[in-house]
Amino acid sequence: MSRQNWQRLTAVVLFLGIIVIDQAIKVAVKTGMYLHQAIHVTDWFYLLFTENNGMAFGWEFFDKWLLTTARIIFVLLIAYYLLRTIRRGISWGYLICLSLIIAGAAGNIVDCVFYGQIFNNPPAPMIAEFVPYGTGYGTLFHGRVVDMFYFPLVEWDWPSWLPWLGGEHFIFFSPIFNFADAAISCGIVALLLFYRGNLIIEDEKK
Repeated sequence: MSRQNWQRLTAVVLFLGIIVIDQAIKVAVKTGMYLHQAIHVTDWFYLLFTENNGMAFGWEFFDKWLLTTARIIFVLLIAYYLLRTIRRGISWGYLICLSLIIAGAAGNIVDCVFYGQIFNNPPAPMIAEFVPYGTGYGTLFHGRVVDMFYFPLVEWDWPSWLPWLGGEHFIFFSPIFNFADAAISCGIVALLLFYRGNLIIEDEKK
Protein backbone atom coordinates (compact mmCIF):
# COMPACT_ATOMS: atom_id res chain seq x y z
CA MET A 1 0.00 0.00 0.00
CA SER A 2 1.32 3.44 -0.91
CA ARG A 3 2.07 6.14 1.64
CA GLN A 4 -0.94 8.17 0.48
CA ASN A 5 -3.29 5.23 0.91
CA TRP A 6 -1.91 4.50 4.37
CA GLN A 7 -2.50 8.11 5.33
CA ARG A 8 -6.04 8.09 3.96
CA LEU A 9 -6.75 4.91 5.90
CA THR A 10 -5.25 6.41 9.08
CA ALA A 11 -7.42 9.51 8.73
CA VAL A 12 -10.58 7.42 8.24
CA VAL A 13 -9.80 5.12 11.19
CA LEU A 14 -9.10 8.10 13.48
CA PHE A 15 -12.25 9.85 12.31
CA LEU A 16 -14.52 6.86 12.86
CA GLY A 17 -12.82 5.80 16.09
CA ILE A 18 -13.17 9.22 17.73
CA ILE A 19 -16.81 9.57 16.69
CA VAL A 20 -17.70 6.09 17.95
CA ILE A 21 -15.97 6.65 21.32
CA ASP A 22 -17.47 10.14 21.66
CA GLN A 23 -21.01 9.01 20.86
CA ALA A 24 -20.75 5.93 23.09
CA ILE A 25 -19.80 8.13 26.06
CA LYS A 26 -22.51 10.69 25.31
CA VAL A 27 -25.28 8.12 24.92
CA ALA A 28 -24.18 6.34 28.12
CA VAL A 29 -24.28 9.64 30.04
CA LYS A 30 -27.55 10.84 28.54
CA THR A 31 -29.36 7.55 29.19
CA GLY A 32 -27.69 6.83 32.52
CA MET A 33 -27.63 10.20 34.31
CA TYR A 34 -30.17 12.98 34.78
CA LEU A 35 -29.35 16.52 33.72
CA HIS A 36 -26.87 18.25 36.09
CA GLN A 37 -26.21 15.03 38.00
CA ALA A 38 -22.61 14.78 39.22
CA ILE A 39 -20.65 11.62 39.91
CA HIS A 40 -17.63 12.09 42.16
CA VAL A 41 -14.64 10.19 40.75
CA THR A 42 -11.90 12.02 42.63
CA ASP A 43 -11.73 15.43 44.30
CA TRP A 44 -10.38 16.86 41.03
CA PHE A 45 -12.49 14.87 38.54
CA TYR A 46 -16.27 14.61 38.23
CA LEU A 47 -18.68 13.30 35.65
CA LEU A 48 -21.14 16.19 35.47
CA PHE A 49 -23.93 15.87 32.89
CA THR A 50 -24.62 19.18 31.19
CA GLU A 51 -25.90 20.19 27.76
CA ASN A 52 -24.55 23.00 25.63
CA ASN A 53 -27.17 24.81 23.57
CA GLY A 54 -24.78 27.01 21.68
CA MET A 55 -21.10 27.44 21.04
CA ALA A 56 -18.25 26.62 23.41
CA PHE A 57 -18.91 27.48 27.07
CA GLY A 58 -22.60 28.05 26.33
CA TRP A 59 -22.13 31.22 24.26
CA GLU A 60 -25.04 31.90 21.91
CA PHE A 61 -24.20 34.50 19.28
CA PHE A 62 -26.00 32.94 16.30
CA ASP A 63 -29.18 31.07 15.49
CA LYS A 64 -28.72 27.37 16.25
CA TRP A 65 -29.59 26.28 12.71
CA LEU A 66 -27.02 28.72 11.29
CA LEU A 67 -24.41 27.59 13.81
CA THR A 68 -24.90 23.90 13.02
CA THR A 69 -24.78 24.56 9.27
CA ALA A 70 -21.56 26.55 9.69
CA ARG A 71 -20.03 23.65 11.65
CA ILE A 72 -20.91 21.20 8.87
CA ILE A 73 -19.39 23.48 6.22
CA PHE A 74 -16.25 23.88 8.35
CA VAL A 75 -15.81 20.11 8.68
CA LEU A 76 -16.33 19.56 4.95
CA LEU A 77 -13.79 22.26 4.05
CA ILE A 78 -11.15 20.92 6.45
CA ALA A 79 -11.75 17.37 5.22
CA TYR A 80 -11.33 18.52 1.61
CA TYR A 81 -8.15 20.38 2.57
CA LEU A 82 -6.81 17.26 4.30
CA LEU A 83 -7.41 15.09 1.23
CA ARG A 84 -5.71 17.66 -0.98
CA THR A 85 -2.66 17.88 1.27
CA ILE A 86 -2.37 14.09 1.43
CA ARG A 87 -2.00 14.07 -2.35
CA ARG A 88 0.60 16.86 -2.21
CA GLY A 89 2.57 15.32 0.64
CA ILE A 90 1.85 15.71 4.33
CA SER A 91 3.61 14.75 7.55
CA TRP A 92 2.04 12.07 9.74
CA GLY A 93 1.85 14.45 12.69
CA TYR A 94 0.00 17.10 10.71
CA LEU A 95 -2.35 14.43 9.37
CA ILE A 96 -3.21 13.28 12.90
CA CYS A 97 -3.78 16.86 14.10
CA LEU A 98 -6.22 17.62 11.31
CA SER A 99 -7.98 14.28 11.75
CA LEU A 100 -8.49 15.00 15.46
CA ILE A 101 -10.01 18.40 14.72
CA ILE A 102 -12.31 17.09 11.97
CA ALA A 103 -13.50 14.11 14.00
CA GLY A 104 -14.08 16.18 17.14
CA ALA A 105 -16.11 18.77 15.26
CA ALA A 106 -18.11 16.03 13.54
CA GLY A 107 -18.82 14.34 16.87
CA ASN A 108 -20.47 17.48 18.22
CA ILE A 109 -22.35 17.98 14.94
CA VAL A 110 -24.05 14.60 15.47
CA ASP A 111 -25.51 15.93 18.74
CA CYS A 112 -26.70 19.17 17.14
CA VAL A 113 -28.31 17.50 14.14
CA PHE A 114 -29.90 14.38 15.61
CA TYR A 115 -30.20 14.44 19.42
CA GLY A 116 -33.27 16.67 19.40
CA GLN A 117 -34.94 14.14 17.12
CA ILE A 118 -34.13 10.92 18.99
CA PHE A 119 -34.15 11.82 22.72
CA ASN A 120 -36.84 13.14 25.04
CA ASN A 121 -36.05 15.77 27.68
CA PRO A 122 -37.61 14.82 31.04
CA PRO A 123 -37.06 16.96 34.15
CA ALA A 124 -34.56 15.77 36.77
CA PRO A 125 -34.29 13.29 38.36
CA MET A 126 -35.82 11.44 35.41
CA ILE A 127 -33.38 10.12 32.78
CA ALA A 128 -33.66 10.74 29.04
CA GLU A 129 -34.72 7.90 26.77
CA PHE A 130 -34.65 7.17 23.06
CA VAL A 131 -37.91 8.05 21.33
CA PRO A 132 -39.20 7.37 17.79
CA TYR A 133 -37.32 9.52 15.30
CA GLY A 134 -38.81 12.99 14.99
CA THR A 135 -40.65 12.96 18.33
CA GLY A 136 -37.80 14.20 20.53
CA TYR A 137 -37.29 17.45 22.40
CA GLY A 138 -36.22 19.50 19.37
CA THR A 139 -36.27 19.82 15.61
CA LEU A 140 -33.58 18.77 13.16
CA PHE A 141 -30.35 20.80 13.62
CA HIS A 142 -31.52 22.03 17.04
CA GLY A 143 -30.14 19.34 19.35
CA ARG A 144 -27.96 20.11 22.34
CA VAL A 145 -24.35 18.96 22.75
CA VAL A 146 -23.75 16.62 25.69
CA ASP A 147 -20.82 17.48 28.01
CA MET A 148 -19.63 15.52 31.02
CA PHE A 149 -15.94 15.88 31.93
CA TYR A 150 -15.28 18.32 34.78
CA PHE A 151 -11.85 18.88 36.32
CA PRO A 152 -11.97 21.36 39.24
CA LEU A 153 -8.23 20.94 39.82
CA VAL A 154 -7.78 23.87 42.21
CA GLU A 155 -10.25 26.22 43.88
CA TRP A 156 -10.10 29.03 46.39
CA ASP A 157 -11.84 32.19 47.61
CA TRP A 158 -10.21 35.49 46.67
CA PRO A 159 -9.38 37.75 49.68
CA SER A 160 -12.17 40.20 50.38
CA TRP A 161 -9.84 43.21 50.09
CA LEU A 162 -9.10 42.59 46.41
CA PRO A 163 -10.93 44.99 44.05
CA TRP A 164 -13.51 43.38 41.72
CA LEU A 165 -12.50 39.81 42.69
CA GLY A 166 -12.78 40.09 46.46
CA GLY A 167 -14.82 37.31 48.04
CA GLU A 168 -15.39 35.51 44.73
CA HIS A 169 -14.92 31.74 44.52
CA PHE A 170 -12.43 30.68 41.84
CA ILE A 171 -12.20 27.25 40.21
CA PHE A 172 -9.41 26.08 37.94
CA PHE A 173 -10.25 24.31 35.58
CA SER A 174 -13.99 25.07 35.35
CA PRO A 175 -15.14 24.30 31.77
CA ILE A 176 -17.16 21.11 31.26
CA PHE A 177 -16.36 19.32 28.02
CA ASN A 178 -16.70 16.04 26.13
CA PHE A 179 -14.42 13.62 24.26
CA ALA A 180 -14.96 15.44 20.96
CA ASP A 181 -13.92 18.75 22.55
CA ALA A 182 -10.77 17.07 23.87
CA ALA A 183 -9.92 15.79 20.37
CA ILE A 184 -10.35 19.28 18.90
CA SER A 185 -8.26 20.89 21.65
CA CYS A 186 -5.44 18.34 21.35
CA GLY A 187 -5.35 18.78 17.58
CA ILE A 188 -5.24 22.58 17.77
CA VAL A 189 -2.62 22.69 20.55
CA ALA A 190 -0.38 20.24 18.68
CA LEU A 191 -0.70 22.32 15.51
CA LEU A 192 0.33 25.47 17.34
CA LEU A 193 3.23 23.77 19.11
CA PHE A 194 4.72 21.70 16.31
CA TYR A 195 3.46 22.90 12.92
CA ARG A 196 3.15 26.67 13.15
CA GLY A 197 4.78 28.25 10.11
CA ASN A 198 5.53 24.90 8.48
CA LEU A 199 2.21 23.13 8.18
CA ILE A 200 2.62 21.18 4.96
CA ILE A 201 5.69 19.04 4.65
CA GLU A 202 6.39 17.58 1.27
CA ASP A 203 6.45 13.83 1.37
CA GLU A 204 9.17 13.50 4.02
CA LYS A 205 12.18 11.60 2.72
CA LYS A 206 10.87 8.20 1.84
